[in-house]
Amino acid sequence: MRLILYVPVFRDKQLFMAIEKKSTPASRQATTPAVKGAKPMGLAYLVGRLDHVLNQRLRDSLAPSGLTVPQYTALSVFRAHGSLSNAQLATRTMVSPQSANEMVKQMEGKGWIERRPDPAHGRIIQISLTAEGEAILRDCDARVAEVENLMVGELGKEERAQLHAQLRAAVRALSVHGL
Repeated sequence: MRLILYVPVFRDKQLFMAIEKKSTPASRQATTPAVKGAKPMGLAYLVGRLDHVLNQRLRDSLAPSGLTVPQYTALSVFRAHGSLSNAQLATRTMVSPQSANEMVKQMEGKGWIERRPDPAHGRIIQISLTAEGEAILRDCDARVAEVENLMVGELGKEERAQLHAQLRAAVRALSVHGL
């Protein structure tokens, strides 16, 4: 059996070199060394790498404002959805309820959010964005937009819209709740 591997020739370019690899018996496959220089190129791997690099860039761009990536996400969710409970915030920001609670305490201490009892249900506390939270969010929106533009700088407007739609479809396909 023949297997053709496409190995990147240059790190930042989409130029690949085909390498033919002959099939080895099953008894030798475990000891056969990997093709030198070959990198995992599966979709899940690339999405994971993108997530890692994007989070790193976002951390670096938000740090001067004293904001973390999860806090930026939370403030953005409050702006989009209005008041939320801690459980709703945890779901929408992809963190555990305990982590969301700690994050809420920190953001409340900085004056970015406020907590009030839900008028319809006494045990639920509604959390919402303050004017100070809105201001820090506006400041950081420009920084996040810079990172996003860097990420998709080679794509045209139509391609960006298509990528956005495809990513949302991928999330919906794997998500119980969708986007």
